[in-house]
Amino acid sequence: MATDLVEINPEEPQPEVLERAAAAVRRGKVAAIPTDALYTLVADPFNLGAVAQVFQAKGREPHRSLPILVGDLMMAEELASELSNRFFILARRFWPGPLTIIVPASARVPLKLTGNTGRLALRQSRSKIANQLIAMLNHPLISTSANISGRPTCRSGIDVFGMMDGRVDLVIDGGTCSGAGATTVDITEPYWRLIRTGAIEEKEIAECLQPS
Repeated sequence: MATDLVEINPEEPQPEVLERAAAAVRRGKVAAIPTDALYTLVADPFNLGAVAQVFQAKGREPHRSLPILVGDLMMAEELASELSNRFFILARRFWPGPLTIIVPASARVPLKLTGNTGRLALRQSRSKIANQLIAMLNHPLISTSANISGRPTCRSGIDVFGMMDGRVDLVIDGGTCSGAGATTVDITEPYWRLIRTGAIEEKEIAECLQPS
């Protein structure tokens, strides 16, 4: 496939560029966009063909789940089978922001999306591009780092284009992303677990969740 490269202003995203990305997602294609932490591949999580394309584009093992970006807490509630008090405490403290929260997936979420685990990683981004695209589509987005599995993450649109050319439909170039990436925490078990350290420190999560 031929990959298009289109520039965008991350602070004032041009509606016509967002619409181009939205059109790609609606057609079941995969696009790459900048977020508040790094470049990410986005696609329709309810389109199994699009889900398969994301796995193929990344060369990702099928047992690994794909994270999801949501626009708000209500969208998160629609994707989860249940949300605990811990979820709402963390989301109200750190969202929008660099915290991914793993929750039990609802039955409407394709099992392939969860890597057949039944668990889903959710995040609300600070990125205007991501949030406006979600609002335009009125549904959440697959959001996994825009790189081939095992290769370094991409911090610029040009880097993404260089690595993913021919693998995705569209790269939205918003310049360089800076940031430590998102911290990931699993709250599906009786005791929460830190899965990946990023911009938010483990002690911040511990302080947030400690009994009052």
